[in-house]
Amino acid sequence: MTPRAAPSTAGWLAATLERRFALAAAGTTVQREVLAGLTTFLTMSYILLVNPVILGAAGMDRGAVLVATSLTAAVASVLIGVLANYPIAGAPGMGHNAFFAFTVCGVLGYRWQEALAAVFLSGVLFAALAAVGFRSAIVDAVPTSLKHAIAAGIGLLITLLGLEWGGIVRASSATLIELGDLHSPAVAVAGIGFLVMAVLTARRMRGAILFGLASALVTAWWLGLTRIDGLVQLPPALAPTAFHMDLTGLMARGLGILTVVFVFFLTDLFDTVGTLVGVGAQAGLLQGGRLPRAERALLADALATALAGILGTSTVTAYVESAAGVAAGGRTGLTAVTTGLLMLSGLFLLPIVQTVSASVPVVWSVGTGTQLTFLQYPIVAPALVLVGTFMLSAVREITWDDPTEAIPAFLTLVLMPATFSITEGIAFGFVAYAGLKLAAGRVREVHWIVAVFALLFLLRYVLLQ
Repeated sequence: MTPRAAPSTAGWLAATLERRFALAAAGTTVQREVLAGLTTFLTMSYILLVNPVILGAAGMDRGAVLVATSLTAAVASVLIGVLANYPIAGAPGMGHNAFFAFTVCGVLGYRWQEALAAVFLSGVLFAALAAVGFRSAIVDAVPTSLKHAIAAGIGLLITLLGLEWGGIVRASSATLIELGDLHSPAVAVAGIGFLVMAVLTARRMRGAILFGLASALVTAWWLGLTRIDGLVQLPPALAPTAFHMDLTGLMARGLGILTVVFVFFLTDLFDTVGTLVGVGAQAGLLQGGRLPRAERALLADALATALAGILGTSTVTAYVESAAGVAAGGRTGLTAVTTGLLMLSGLFLLPIVQTVSASVPVVWSVGTGTQLTFLQYPIVAPALVLVGTFMLSAVREITWDDPTEAIPAFLTLVLMPATFSITEGIAFGFVAYAGLKLAAGRVREVHWIVAVFALLFLLRYVLLQ
């Protein structure tokens, strides 16, 4: 009897991947999944370049943030792929990083170490509430109009930030904000970058944001706003941010930390759930209108967010750019695992991050004898504006013909950029929603969770302002 030949390494790997991800049942192949993972990576890898710039504005070491971003993105994507078998990747989210740097550390005055502690607690809370099913309860409790208004408001907020960083708008003593100097080099850099992103997006080409960043980088180099000293190097140290979260300092802040942790938690929850449902529907994962194994994906996101607080970056969330990988044929968790492994390339990209994060100091007069100095980051500015464009699409889901829904939603999405705070937008939205429903005699439509948070927000304004 002829002995059976031992399976080849390639055959063993293919069999292992088939058992783990059920490729045949999903109608896909290893090659298709890997290509889809590469596609997702190309559409979301801009976060490796942008996140260190935004968190660097809070005083964090950009090299360490790059390493933390790369590691948490890899962990989040691999966990989602392995635990939930979804073709959806995760990484520190746009909008979440802006809230971290400019609201928590900027407006509210928290140290970045304390903000990291808040991110960690939100991740722990996210994971712990899974045990009692409270995460789904919160998702169900918050009105649909407010959910979409929060997403749109964050989009407007980061759009305003992008316009400021690109020099398109600036401060004004008469109108608070006015058109910037359109002849400045920063505007040229941001304008060309956004034009490339917009055109490629309109033509539905992969990696539009990445190519736009490259165009802005070349323009900045040509105009002498930055210098290119290299492309790759060994990973920088993680020590400047890792294990520096300050739980003691955060607790000393008193009741204010409840709002910060809640906003980190709430925005992560809504962002991730929205992405899972939207991309999951595109991938054909919905069964009876529900996503199987969704709690596993949420758990993966929660664990990665807690890790983000430990290593030194902002909240991790599922990425809507995963839709590009699904469009390329991704149907299983192997797509997400591939993306996660590719995100580790960020460990070696510090020279590019330093080049992209080049700032342009601008000084202008505001009123009589008053001058302001502002740092512009024109290379990454167009990415913020384009992502804001995508996020604003959520407004079409708001019930505009019902004033008790429309007014709170409008206040939520407008006050976020107007106050430069996601917190204030959510607070006004909750208070207005509960108040208008009560005034209209429709108080039964207000979930008790929304009512409690509305009361807490109202007390905050009465007692702390």
